[in-house]
Amino acid sequence: MSKTRLGCLIVLAACSISIASTQVRAGPLEDDVKAAYSAWDAAFQKKDAKAVATLYAEDALLLPPSHNLIEGPAGVEKFFSDLFGAGATDHTLEVIKVGGDGKLVYGAAKWSAKGKDAQGKDQPWGGIATHVFERQADGSLKIKLHTFN
Repeated sequence: MSKTRLGCLIVLAACSISIASTQVRAGPLEDDVKAAYSAWDAAFQKKDAKAVATLYAEDALLLPPSHNLIEGPAGVEKFFSDLFGAGATDHTLEVIKVGGDGKLVYGAAKWSAKGKDAQGKDQPWGGIATHVFERQADGSLKIKLHTFN
């Protein structure tokens, strides 16, 4: 094999490695959503409905599987206060997909938690959640729309 051909193969291999490593690296939007999800999960773990509510925009909508329309941080706080009172614990969000333009950002995630069934027995909960975030002046994200099943 000629030195020129060997050199071309080395360059191609290096480019392939570079492209592959770029594809698996999280982007800034994904990092921001992961940070928002981490803050959300931390507030949930503390069973702090007020802290959960601070992560929502003033005009936020929460659309739970109950088909109720929950509006704004006050509605979110009441919803999660009731949920914590019903025994919900151990919430985790795992990113599936992130996108957006920087000002409006969306995240799709798998969620899991522990809860109680109708007889009060422990049971696992889980499903898919969708969040639309709005970037705030300080760079953080607040939830504008949240739905889950």
